[in-house]
Amino acid sequence: MTYGTSTPPPSPGTVRPGGRTARVRDAVLAAAGDALAEAGFEALDLADVARRAGCGKTTVYRRWGSTSALAADLLRDMADQSVHRSDLGSLAADLRANARLVVSTLTDPRQGALFTALIAAAAGNATAAAALHGFYLRRIDEWAGCVVAAIDRGEVPAGTDPREVVAAVSAPLYYRLLNTGQPLSDAVADRAAAAVATAAIAGAYRTDADPAASAASGGPVGGADPDGDSAGGARSGGDSAGGAAPVAGRGVRGE
Repeated sequence: MTYGTSTPPPSPGTVRPGGRTARVRDAVLAAAGDALAEAGFEALDLADVARRAGCGKTTVYRRWGSTSALAADLLRDMADQSVHRSDLGSLAADLRANARLVVSTLTDPRQGALFTALIAAAAGNATAAAALHGFYLRRIDEWAGCVVAAIDRGEVPAGTDPREVVAAVSAPLYYRLLNTGQPLSDAVADRAAAAVATAAIAGAYRTDADPAASAASGGPVGGADPDGDSAGGARSGGDSAGGAAPVAGRGVRGE
């Protein structure tokens, strides 16, 4: 017998089902989203999810095995069904669409609570954290195409890091949601997007820039715009960079 050549069994919740199994998965993920939005991750219970979904407890336990695996599958499903990036012809317009999508999701009573619960789960659970990181990487990759298009148009300098630009847009929005509790609005979204677009056009997100040369010429250094504000938070409260847009999908509403 030859050892070490067989494929290990998949982790619970990672197999893409079809037919009746797909319908059961849809119902369970929708029920899990409801439960997370209502009571958070700590209160998530597989038996309760099975009851909400109208299926047997054995099915849920066998397929997912743990609440963290179920939350991870929910995040994968949300990423699969996410809203595609916009293509409005300018970086400012595309980043504004991205920021408004974030705000529309985080201000929705159900979706905002769902994302808050998933973020809280990721803080103390390695499986949920890996799934959340994967979700945001996929969203950043999707919207990074807006920046690539802007580079191709000559709107922003070559060497601009598309992912850093996208991450910087939603950073102040998540900061307000999780750290300060300040209200979110389209005006806040527009201000964050405009600050990042201005900084990107000025070259703040170039990975090939020489900081010493930039300082000597009076240009932005280390993500600062000409007025001295940080690229991710210029004229938007000075919030730090990072994050990505939520999406439409299971338990999440897009525009």
